[in-house]
Amino acid sequence: MLQLDPAPSLRPPPTAATATRPFAGLPARLARRAGRIGWQVLRRPLRRVARERRATTAVEFALILGPLLALLLGSLQTSLIFFANEALQSAATNVGREIMTGSVQQSNVTQSAFQQLACAQLSSLFSCGGIMVDVESAGGYSSISTTPPTLTYSNNGAITNAWAFNPGGPDDVVIVRVMYNWPIYASALIPGLADQPGNRRLLIGTSVFKNEPFP
Repeated sequence: MLQLDPAPSLRPPPTAATATRPFAGLPARLARRAGRIGWQVLRRPLRRVARERRATTAVEFALILGPLLALLLGSLQTSLIFFANEALQSAATNVGREIMTGSVQQSNVTQSAFQQLACAQLSSLFSCGGIMVDVESAGGYSSISTTPPTLTYSNNGAITNAWAFNPGGPDDVVIVRVMYNWPIYASALIPGLADQPGNRRLLIGTSVFKNEPFP
């Protein structure tokens, strides 16, 4: 007896498995063979695309590497500058307190000894030989100049400024500056950080106060 196919409306709908498999309607052997042929056809274009993507990634990384290194170096140096400036400010405040209470005047502390006193307030990031201390005094605040000093240099690059050391007497107004010529590395990549010859930046810690009425 002749068997007829069921009506289209009565055929079972495709399952999720057969819908996602392109060779689901073929016998298993033919499906495997068709899959291998499809993979061999697509393998070379896929490899070419992978190589091109790797090359593009390498070029893009090379383009951003320079600016990224400059940004990291600039951030690191800026952080160190802020840290060093805060250390100088703390040193100026601490040694200024010795002047304000009259300890320096009564002990006849010399300029070189006062410079060593300031050096003792700083970390090993600073060289004691590079620390500059300027101490000036006057009868009132209006007579004190708070303008940052300008460094002068010899032909071989040595600083030639003659710093003052006048801690004043009772009730005098005193300004203490603790300075350091901080080195700047790769200054060409970070314009503006170096403001002194030799790729350096002048950092200044300043303390202004009125001496106590010590005897």
